[in-house]
Amino acid sequence: MANLSHRGDMATHPDVSEMRERYARMLGGRDVALVDGPVFLLGLYCAASPWIVHYATSQPALMTHNLILGIAIGLLALGFTRAPERMYGLSWAMCAMGIWLIIAPWIVGSGPDRGVIINNIVIGALALALGLVCAVTAAKSTSRP
Repeated sequence: MANLSHRGDMATHPDVSEMRERYARMLGGRDVALVDGPVFLLGLYCAASPWIVHYATSQPALMTHNLILGIAIGLLALGFTRAPERMYGLSWAMCAMGIWLIIAPWIVGSGPDRGVIINNIVIGALALALGLVCAVTAAKSTSRP
């Protein structure tokens, strides 16, 4: 029977270098794991905001617009969680969506009131800020040797 009570030092394990490299690969790209949740919540709020702010009937085009962009932001967040090494390149797309959300009330909407404008500016600014955080962190993690 094997002696299992003996605990050796991991440094003497023959595959220690391979295990360290694998561990570093698994954790690489997860520097912004704390941003995934807020991005998902932002997408959820963006999709539901026409009904929360009560402009679903007065701005039907903007309602559909925010619903679609909210779903897109939520899907980006899920992609950031599931495959971060592949998806963080799309964080620049989230920055573009944030800028688009800021200007959309005047382009997509028809005579938006102050509440609609403020709502989209706040959502757009948050999407832009979170997208920049993801993009900068992804750039830092991919530039490491």
